[in-house]
Amino acid sequence: MSTPLLLTPLLVAKNSEVSSFILPKMANRHGLIAGATGTGKTVTLQSLAEQFSNIGVPVFMADVKGDLAGMSQTGGGNPKVEARVQQLALSEFSYKKSPVTFWDVFGVKGHPVRTTIAEMGPLLLARLLNLNEVQGGVLNSVFKIADDKGWLLLDLKDLRAMMQHAAEHAAEYQAAYGNISAASVGAVQRGLLELETQGADQFFGEPALNLDDLMQTDSQGRGIVNILASDKLFNSPRIYATLLLWLLSELFEKMPEAGDLDKPKLVFFFDEAHLLFDDAPEALLQKIEQVVRLIRSKGVGVYFVSQNPLDIPDVVLGQLGNRVQHALRAFTPRDQKAVKSAADTFRSNPKVNVATAITELGVGEALVSFLDEKGIPTPVERTFVCPPGSRIGAVTDAERNESIQTSNVAGFYEKTVDRESAYEVLKVRAEQTATEAKAEEGFDWGGMFGGGKKSSSSRSDGVLEAAAKSAARAIGSQLGRQIIRGVLGSLLGGRK
Repeated sequence: MSTPLLLTPLLVAKNSEVSSFILPKMANRHGLIAGATGTGKTVTLQSLAEQFSNIGVPVFMADVKGDLAGMSQTGGGNPKVEARVQQLALSEFSYKKSPVTFWDVFGVKGHPVRTTIAEMGPLLLARLLNLNEVQGGVLNSVFKIADDKGWLLLDLKDLRAMMQHAAEHAAEYQAAYGNISAASVGAVQRGLLELETQGADQFFGEPALNLDDLMQTDSQGRGIVNILASDKLFNSPRIYATLLLWLLSELFEKMPEAGDLDKPKLVFFFDEAHLLFDDAPEALLQKIEQVVRLIRSKGVGVYFVSQNPLDIPDVVLGQLGNRVQHALRAFTPRDQKAVKSAADTFRSNPKVNVATAITELGVGEALVSFLDEKGIPTPVERTFVCPPGSRIGAVTDAERNESIQTSNVAGFYEKTVDRESAYEVLKVRAEQTATEAKAEEGFDWGGMFGGGKKSSSSRSDGVLEAAAKSAARAIGSQLGRQIIRGVLGSLLGGRK
């Protein structure tokens, strides 16, 4: 009996004696692709993504250099690929493109990617704004005030208005929410201004990204490869890392438990993974470790891509069962430590001297070890990575635009929505306050005992204010509570 297509092992690499496969049912046990610059990590990533797509598994990946966009085009005409196909005797190899959806925070090289301030949550925003513990505490308090009042935090102007409101009413909120110092509010506001100048304001707003749009298949049953254009975004490393971490946390938060599956529901490649952990506070590292450990049960495989395995904390590294290790250089003591660390993490093979081989590997050559059907790492093998059938390299603007215009989500995320939220509610309150102040100036003392202008104005303003408060409560109860704080916010006390 033939093996069902969904269970067919994915051929990743070969040598003259052994073929190395990833088992689809073990692909959600996470993985690591490591190696120095120029050793072939990007092509390995592309080859793996293509393999997952072919068995119906959607993929998400960030394209830092623009090289992965070529997946949307049919390969061919590359002598290095042809030589590798002949070398490995890949009889079933064929050139073909993968189904690709392009995304871009800036909406230029792909469909816009947005989330709301509320979904991002205070913990990730504090990381994004580079706030210290005290400033982050104030930000958390402001989120709690907005939650309690039912005021939506959707975009940057909502948060700026909310910070200003909290500062102006600091004495009023102190007993319930703690001290809200002007210095901390100022630090947050400066951080928000800096984000805006970097273009990150385009990331906050609606329509927010629907995660279901990342988990589609095409008419042939192949998983869509979602490629986030990150060449411009990567100029702001903290924004880049926080965006990918937010996506990962949202997947964790919103996907149901799936148990043991024949294949993952989604594979998430985290390129330049060291940026995720650089200078991250301990509380955030703990949550990252928790997400990586538990998201496996939701059918999501996470593959970290990094130059050095030492970039990944041990608690996370220990959970990465499928490994592709390209060449490392041993010029410095840290490099030598990385070589030893990488060598120690592989299951030994008497035919392979791992510590020596790591420094000798050529481009496209790698040490590989994948989980077997029992979840045990296979002995390490020195192999050549199988090339992808799609184009290796960039695409033209015309090719990219054609892919964007013909995708399933074309035209939806391009149209922005700005519904009533904290900014609008606070603007109405400010206008009402100004109206009341003007009415005070025109108060008719002679009418105190006969129902003068003040009484009528007060009643009118009171009705307006009551209506505004009622509307705010309605917005909060009907819409505000539908925006769920990301797991990295909610696990630290964010409101569900």
